[in-house]
Amino acid sequence: MSLTATSGDARSVTGIRIDWTPYLVGVGIGVLSWLAFAVVNAPLGITTALSQVAGGAAAPILGADAVAQNAYWKSNPFTLDYGTLFLVGTFFGGMASALAAGSFRFEVVPTVWRERFGGSPAKRLAVAFLGGLIAMYGARLANGCTSGNGISGGLQLAVSGWTFLAAMFATGLVTAALLFRKA
Repeated sequence: MSLTATSGDARSVTGIRIDWTPYLVGVGIGVLSWLAFAVVNAPLGITTALSQVAGGAAAPILGADAVAQNAYWKSNPFTLDYGTLFLVGTFFGGMASALAAGSFRFEVVPTVWRERFGGSPAKRLAVAFLGGLIAMYGARLANGCTSGNGISGGLQLAVSGWTFLAAMFATGLVTAALLFRKA
């Protein structure tokens, strides 16, 4: 359960590349989940906060009245709370972790995508946006995302959490097999 460190990685901020073990990361997520319940009495989750932030961001564009009349945003108004801080912290924590580990890179078209679908950044971004939109819509229909339903539900030994995890992994395997099969 230790971090693996090797020197000489030019991308690393620290000069040492750190490969996070899944065991250590799993323990960290478990501790974070426990702290979330102990301190704020809430599970881990991001999609509710993300949709609330979207409502807050939509207000200047669509008008405050349009957002206030929207049934979803009316029941989930923007608030600066634990969920919003968790959303922001997840982004910056992931960035800090990648920089510290020496694994950060900005890549619009990953190699595996380029080999299968070509090198078009517009195509890659369009498909990524559409996939994110579908995943977000599904997460809101399920009243929670991977972290909310899967991680928090699984840690609580909820049947719904384990069912969600099984369905998510099965869907991921089928999707990967279809999209990335050898031509």
